[in-house]
Amino acid sequence: MKNLSHPRAGRRAMMGLAGGLTAMLALTACGANSDPQGETESAGPAGSIVVGSADFPESQIIAEIYAGALNGAGIEASTKPNIGSREIYYQAMEDGSINVIPEYSGNLLLLADPEATAASAEDIMAALPDALDAKSPDASLGVLEPSEAEDKDALVVTAATAEEYGLESIADLAEVCGEITIGAPSTFQERAYGLPGLKEKYNCEPGGFEALNDGGGELTLQALLNDDVQVADIYTTTPSIEDNDLVVLEDPEDNFIAQQVLPLINTDTVSEEAQNVLNEVSAQLTTEDLLSLNREVSGDEKRAPADAAADWLADKGLAG
Repeated sequence: MKNLSHPRAGRRAMMGLAGGLTAMLALTACGANSDPQGETESAGPAGSIVVGSADFPESQIIAEIYAGALNGAGIEASTKPNIGSREIYYQAMEDGSINVIPEYSGNLLLLADPEATAASAEDIMAALPDALDAKSPDASLGVLEPSEAEDKDALVVTAATAEEYGLESIADLAEVCGEITIGAPSTFQERAYGLPGLKEKYNCEPGGFEALNDGGGELTLQALLNDDVQVADIYTTTPSIEDNDLVVLEDPEDNFIAQQVLPLINTDTVSEEAQNVLNEVSAQLTTEDLLSLNREVSGDEKRAPADAAADWLADKGLAG
């Protein structure tokens, strides 16, 4: 696989790709098929690009942004939202039933290579092409230019819990880890940055674990506020952190590594023209944008991801 990642610092040039768009089949065996946010779920006609998303709102928003930008540039695209966890949608990328999905650089690297040690944004981008080749030698997968937008997993506590235990960092948490219950997606139990990482880097083995599979959403928030769990895995761009005066524990050992938002693509079915469009999205997407978009979709407005994405594209001049 050619190295497609090319950070704006100019470390490496974009490799042109000859492969044009090919006919794609509807995704039929990749997990959840529900569409709670109101997007039109379609694999699209033959020759179109299918943009998938994970099972949480931010991923759905970015997928709608990608598809909207492609359609605005005259490249036919549709979305397949809410596929499931990283492990599930990666299989959909491998089998070609989706062509593009929003990803987070560090977690994608750890999926491809659980033994990877890269932590900085640049080191992760440098390691990704070889890691993807090694994991999926028969699939033409690549990453495009990373955005400045970043959204990391974080361990979050209430202000009351932080005061009770004197918590400012995960290192502080390690001293009382046996007394607390962590709430997080079930995959947190096996992923390198989850329970294994907490044990390895902080010698923290929680007294309990509660599987909360809503991507750090309302279920997780209520479990934390009700003290059903004392620590929760919540993404750093989640509006509920600020809205509820929650405390994000510092991570001095970099258990949660850099997580730039970027497109993971099938290089055989996403043309160079389409890649350029997606790179333009990455050039404009910021962490502040994610915070604002998440608030629109997950806050009181409860906007559909497609509507929030359309307004963002219009504001950035990418609506066509």
